[in-house]
Amino acid sequence: MERRDMPSSKSKALNTILNPSTVAFWNSNIRATSCNGLHCEALLLYRRMKRAGVHPDHLTFPFLLKSCANISDSDLPPMVHTHVLKSPFSADVFVGTTMVNLYAKCSLLDPAEQVFDEMPSRDAVAWNAMILGLADNGSHGRVFFMFQNMRLVGIKPDSITIISLTQSCAQKKDSSLLRSVHSVGIRIGFGDCVSVCNTWISSYAKCEDLCSAESVFESIPQSTKSIVSWNSMIAGCAHLRRSGEAVSYFTFMRRGGVRPDLSTVLCLLSAFGHSGDLALGEFLHSLAIKEGFHLDISVSNTLISLYSKSRDLTAAQRCFDSMTDRTCVSWAAIIGGYSKAGDIGQVMYLFHAMESRADAVTVVAILSACGQTGSLEFGRSMERYADLNMLGKNVMVRNGLIDMYAKCGSMADARRVFETMEGRNVVSWTSLIAGCAMNGDFEEALRLFSRMLEQELEPNHVTFVAVLQACNHGGLLEKGRDLFDMMRNEFGLEPSLEHYACISDLLGRRGKIKEALEFIERMPMEPDCGVWGALLGSCIIYRETEAGEFAWSRLLELNPDAAVPYVAMANIYASKEKWEGVARLRLTMRKKGLWKSPGRSMVQVSGRVHAFVVDDRVHPQGSFIYEVLESLALNLKIFHSATLKASFLFSVSSLYSKEKRATVNFSNGVLVA
Repeated sequence: MERRDMPSSKSKALNTILNPSTVAFWNSNIRATSCNGLHCEALLLYRRMKRAGVHPDHLTFPFLLKSCANISDSDLPPMVHTHVLKSPFSADVFVGTTMVNLYAKCSLLDPAEQVFDEMPSRDAVAWNAMILGLADNGSHGRVFFMFQNMRLVGIKPDSITIISLTQSCAQKKDSSLLRSVHSVGIRIGFGDCVSVCNTWISSYAKCEDLCSAESVFESIPQSTKSIVSWNSMIAGCAHLRRSGEAVSYFTFMRRGGVRPDLSTVLCLLSAFGHSGDLALGEFLHSLAIKEGFHLDISVSNTLISLYSKSRDLTAAQRCFDSMTDRTCVSWAAIIGGYSKAGDIGQVMYLFHAMESRADAVTVVAILSACGQTGSLEFGRSMERYADLNMLGKNVMVRNGLIDMYAKCGSMADARRVFETMEGRNVVSWTSLIAGCAMNGDFEEALRLFSRMLEQELEPNHVTFVAVLQACNHGGLLEKGRDLFDMMRNEFGLEPSLEHYACISDLLGRRGKIKEALEFIERMPMEPDCGVWGALLGSCIIYRETEAGEFAWSRLLELNPDAAVPYVAMANIYASKEKWEGVARLRLTMRKKGLWKSPGRSMVQVSGRVHAFVVDDRVHPQGSFIYEVLESLALNLKIFHSATLKASFLFSVSSLYSKEKRATVNFSNGVLVA
């Protein structure tokens, strides 16, 4: 008789998993598909499982619900929830927790809370899911109410609870509430938890409390500090634009034998991108190459942005050209760099090189370049491109169009875009108000501001800068003062240096130089170059030497290598015929090697932008251009002379007619009496 080996328990389990008629087979496939990011395929597998007559168990729904949460379709949660309710597992705490997480990820907080309330038993994980969902959706008041209830029912918070509460405080930028959460976390025993401490560090930095962040960082024992701890501290310095301190922490990290990772490099690049320190940026570029991170798309994109902000477009272009795989962010970064430099020709070239792959961010960067260079026709072609590529209704693009048309002086187009757009936000209103102010229509700017308030839209800091500039153009001193008071008293917005500069400029332009100086001295923060520059500009208009010298000296303290204050002060001396002062300033400028970059005029002809400066003779058609200009100037002189002559003759004829001394007529511009 032939002997057969009995199957082992391991082979039985394997056969069960591989059998399509078992729920384990389907669970295994759904889980694998979901973990690999194929979330739609996981849903299709669930449908096939149901059609095969296999009933889901308590392990099926968590994988399925996680896939639905990653898809973030608000129609999916109710549909899947129905399947859960029809199954015997609706009371399972694991399934219920995943259902809460799904609703929260789709921003459906009320159904999430209803599922949570109906759960027969809730553990710390379920409470954390609800608290985290509320925090992620900005419902901070309900977050702390939920935390209090959690404590009342006797559920002990864990590290995830404290992290969720901390992140909620960071989103609110409430440092006092964050300190309360910090003390609670220490009291219940999480003061030594590195992951919690790392979250406290980054959250304190987001609340602009770097001292507290440093205190938490220093409290972590050196032996337990992770790379995440160092990155959190460096990222905090970068967030607050404290690039020097970011470098210090990076240096200490290297001395401690901790090797930087990709996040370290990105945080440091971000810090130097704000500072515009090209030398440090180049050092980090070499560090990224040494550590093998230079091929990462995020690093390349950040380097392009850094070099662009540092005005080194050659290095930015080199980084861009070396990329083997470019995203829309890469294109937007390099186009944004050329946009800020006003090189519309290169912007056009790059746009056409993209082969119609521009997204909303790239389109906005191109529109910004068009606005800076006055390239109205190219801007109009970008509007057509946006309409053809389903970007025309994007609010960000529409706002970019309003700004571009306003800067190009085409307010009719700017208003057309504004009036036809859906979902106007505060940026839309601010862009049009700023456009009206920029183009001298201060009355319309103020009317738009009133309309905005009637729509119950709250203005922001930029909106008030725009309306204050409108008051400057119109010389509306009292209106400007009222708006300055309104932003603080009615909207709770603390004026920034830009707002103070607007008011000091408004006072100065009305000839109230002494009052402007007193206003500046009462400021709660140190005046910057913009504030003193506004006062100096007013001193030029009214030839105020004493106040001008004071503003000039303050500007030199802030930026001793700037040429503009010297030129402005020289103009004040010249207006008062103090030629010795003019000569002294010009001699100082020569010794320091300072010179004021001349203004540029640009004109677009046949899609190409031509730039001109004073006494520019390098254009290929320079001789012809200046010949035409001289001809125009001569004709203007002749026209001006003829106009004055005709005006004089008309005045004489009127006098003669009134006195009835003679009959007067004109013949070829000659008076015949």
